[in-house]
Amino acid sequence: MNLLLLEGSQFTSESSARANVRQSEHIQNILKLSVGDKISLGRVDGLMGYGVIKDLDEKVGIEDIVLDKTPPPQLNLTVILGMPRPQMLKRILQTLATMGVKKICFIQSSRVEKSFWQSPSATDQAIHDQLILGLEQGVATQLPVVEKHLRFRPFIEDAMETLTKGTKKIIAHPHSSEAPVAHNEDEPLSLAIGPEGGFIRKEVEQFEARGFTSIHLGRRILKVETAVPVLLAKLYSFTC
Repeated sequence: MNLLLLEGSQFTSESSARANVRQSEHIQNILKLSVGDKISLGRVDGLMGYGVIKDLDEKVGIEDIVLDKTPPPQLNLTVILGMPRPQMLKRILQTLATMGVKKICFIQSSRVEKSFWQSPSATDQAIHDQLILGLEQGVATQLPVVEKHLRFRPFIEDAMETLTKGTKKIIAHPHSSEAPVAHNEDEPLSLAIGPEGGFIRKEVEQFEARGFTSIHLGRRILKVETAVPVLLAKLYSFTC
């Protein structure tokens, strides 16, 4: 945890707050902070700064909070992602938040098992919790917007035009002949990534028919949790 990220409900006043149990355990057992020590913190979707440890109760008290620093900007990026396997979902969410993705759309596709959507890891609260962990790692405060589309055809035919309007459109597909090139960070981008096994050819064709360009990451087939950071690193410089 490189940043203690606090929800609005955790603030007891403008300058004081309580960490939750997970955060408190980290403060005491990993960071090993004491009463009077400063800690870097931020407010969800707000500014960053610091506070002072007031007490070391089950929920650590923070006082003298000053929030005066702007978080790093988000990438103007929407990631359209075939719903991952539950064991991968947590890591992927943290990675997307850490790397500054603005919007995440999970979709159903032929190779996504419908049971994935019923996993405890796929609940709104579980997704929120993993995004918070990713932001704490990346020292940022802006939560990505998350959408779930449980049916492929309505997403493709009804939702995607509005979602991707005015953006450059790319789909990762191992059988493409084009390699990714550095993306202009000022240009909005929509990036589609399939589930384990990828999108089937018919699904790729439907993306391409709606203006998506296919790219590949080489001859080796990567797991989704690996492909996500590799794609973002190839598309963005991360100098901001």
